[in-house]
Parts: sequence; structure tokens; C-alpha cells
Amino acid sequence: MMLCTLPYIVNIVKGKTKPNIVTWLTWTLLIAIAAVALFAAHQPQAALLLTGDALATFAVAIFGLGYGIARLDGFDIGCQIAALIGLGLWLVFNSPMIAVVATIVIDAIGTIPTLRHSWSHPEEETSSTFALGVVATICTLLSLKAYSVSAWLYPLYLLLSNALLVVTIRHGEQLERAKQSV
Repeated sequence: MMLCTLPYIVNIVKGKTKPNIVTWLTWTLLIAIAAVALFAAHQPQAALLLTGDALATFAVAIFGLGYGIARLDGFDIGCQIAALIGLGLWLVFNSPMIAVVATIVIDAIGTIPTLRHSWSHPEEETSSTFALGVVATICTLLSLKAYSVSAWLYPLYLLLSNALLVVTIRHGEQLERAKQSV
């Protein structure tokens, strides 16, 4: 997953891609929580995917500090609080599965600002990063030795989330090209 963000980071430095810093920090926190939960559930392949993903999303946030969109609104604050609630649920119930499910729900909500941005400003996103995320997630799913819900759930969510971002960005790009050709 770390290599997946390389095109994104290059485009950030070029000034082409403008990540929402709060979203990427939220994703970093959520993915790190899910990685720790999967290690606790003895699912190392899925946990390693998420560890790499957490490091990669953190790198995007760091590079984006100089070039990205760093606004903090109520929705962003809510996502951060929800991430901490997910961690709290795991600690209270001592259940990695609760942490993974809570993280997925919160992550899906936290993805909405980036989906909205991808739709309205597709030129400020890098679809190849999310496409590479789809490939990396498929490879992880194929490498899993344990076929349990805890092993499959978060990687499957990442596959769907990344695929949705690819489709959204590419569709937005097509709409932009159609507007320019008129």
C-alpha cells in the first residue's frame, strides 16, 4: 500500500492533487486502529496491509500540509471524535471485531468529503493511487490464510471504497472533458 500513494504524493508536490488533510489524518487514525485490532485478532496478513496503508495515508497528510486543503469543520471534528469512539468501543468490549466494524462505518463517513471533492474537482485527485489500492487489496485478500470475517471485512471494505473513489474521479474527469469539448 505504501507504493500506492507515490503517484498521489508526486501530484501533491506538483500542486495538482489537493488532499483534505483532516480526511487523510482521520483515515490514518482509523486504519491504524483497525490494524492493531487485526493483529489482536491474529490476522497478520490483513493487519500488515492496514499497517502499510496507515503509514501511506500519514505520508499523504504530511506532504499535504504544504499543498493540501487544511480546513476543519464540524463534520471533520465529528469524524475524529467518532474514530476515538471506535477505539473506546474496542477497549470497553475488548473485541477486535467491534473495533473493525466501528472503524469501517466511521471511515465510510469520513470518505464522503473526499468523494464530494473527487466529484466536483476530479483534477485535484489522483485516481491511480486508489486504483493501486484496489490491486493491493485484492493481493492481500488472495494471500489470506484464514477465511474469517475479521480477516476479510476491512480489506473488502477498502477494496470497495478505493474502487468507488476511482469510479468517482474518472467519471468526474469525463464530465470535465465533455464540458470542455462543448
